[in-house]
Amino acid sequence: MLAKIFIDGEAGTTGLQIRARLAARKDIELLVIPPAQRKDITVRADFLNTADVAILCLPDAAAMESVALITNPATRVIDASSSYRVTPGWIYGFAEMDSKQASLIATASRVSNPGCWPQGVIAALRPLLAARLLPSTFPVSVNGITGYSGGGNAMIADYQSKTETPPEFMPYGLTFAHKHLPEMQRYALLDTAPLFMPAVGNFLQGMLTVVPLQLAGLSKIPTGKEIHSALTEHFSAIKDGCVEVAPLASLERTSQLNPESLNNTNRMRMHVFADDKQAQVLLIAVYDNLGKGASGAAIQNLNLMLGMKATTSLDS
Repeated sequence: MLAKIFIDGEAGTTGLQIRARLAARKDIELLVIPPAQRKDITVRADFLNTADVAILCLPDAAAMESVALITNPATRVIDASSSYRVTPGWIYGFAEMDSKQASLIATASRVSNPGCWPQGVIAALRPLLAARLLPSTFPVSVNGITGYSGGGNAMIADYQSKTETPPEFMPYGLTFAHKHLPEMQRYALLDTAPLFMPAVGNFLQGMLTVVPLQLAGLSKIPTGKEIHSALTEHFSAIKDGCVEVAPLASLERTSQLNPESLNNTNRMRMHVFADDKQAQVLLIAVYDNLGKGASGAAIQNLNLMLGMKATTSLDS
């Protein structure tokens, strides 16, 4: 029997990408709610409770409403909102986070799809804290840039309708209360939230996150080679993982740091740049905010939950 999959919110940015990636699959059955009935709670409840896996691509409040509508204990959920990312009982859907995470996702009833920004931060820091190269008290700052699709349909329409040229680089989240901070702190194993300055660029999709490390204050200062080795060992040990580590190199610049370079894939590429004399390191992650940062991650989690190869129907 084919697994029944329902995408609640398939008309949104993430939902459309998930549906497009799943459209050719013959091993699942996509349940499609008629457009005119998408806002009918009774109809939505019926679809949610019929599905083997419901993928929620909704704003936070609507996602919580959908979860409340599920009374069938057999319906499993992947939620792409930020409602449950640090909620007990929900498994965080970043399969490469550590060696056991894919197994936890595979058996979970409730999976919270990660936010786009936190994945690069967690990928950069968690292996280093787990290897005791950094303490949990380390003061972390994060910056980076994402395509304007990260703001959903409203921001896409705003950017694409402007008669004047939109800004190439526009910082936001300047109130120090970005919704992704709790998951960054928890899953990167930090005692306090990072100082985070995201920015949106004048391109549709793609992103990079930058974590600069000032290491001089540590009692034992790790070298760039030690940090690179810890990341390489961590991600190479993840079966069917989609995170790779670029070779350690001293470069003034590289085209690989184009935030659009991994668009339409489920890949993430980590870079380590280091100056051991000054005890400074830059950790940079490149990935697609709509791929590994959203729809690709959801499909990877779905595959794990259905007992399939994690990269099925993904250009990983």
